[in-house]
Amino acid sequence: QVQLVESGGGLVQAGDSLRLSCAASGRTFSSFGMGWFRQAPGKEREFVAAISRGGGSTNYADSVKGRFTISRDNAKNTVYLQMNSLKLEDTARYYCAGAGWLTKNAKDYTTWGQGTQVTVSS
Repeated sequence: QVQLVESGGGLVQAGDSLRLSCAASGRTFSSFGMGWFRQAPGKEREFVAAISRGGGSTNYADSVKGRFTISRDNAKNTVYLQMNSLKLEDTARYYCAGAGWLTKNAKDYTTWGQGTQVTVSS
């Protein structure tokens, strides 16, 4: 099994950028498709971005397309989420997760991190 730990969140102003990191322990990281999800108080968990095992394919929610970029470095057992042009509606706790394939469905993910908070002010 793999364990995931997110980092890089914080308090920023609208228009700013943040880079989230997700560090994985274990020897099977490259066997997982990876995704980022977010959840704000009172709302359901929402898909943000996903990346295939080798990093060759990606998928984004319409709300972040063109602003966020997901990437991975399998040699470092790390997946990233670069967030640019942040908006108030991006405020949420962001979670890294692993699945057996590239998928947008939260229920398909079997391993989750503890999350990192992103708060955007204006």
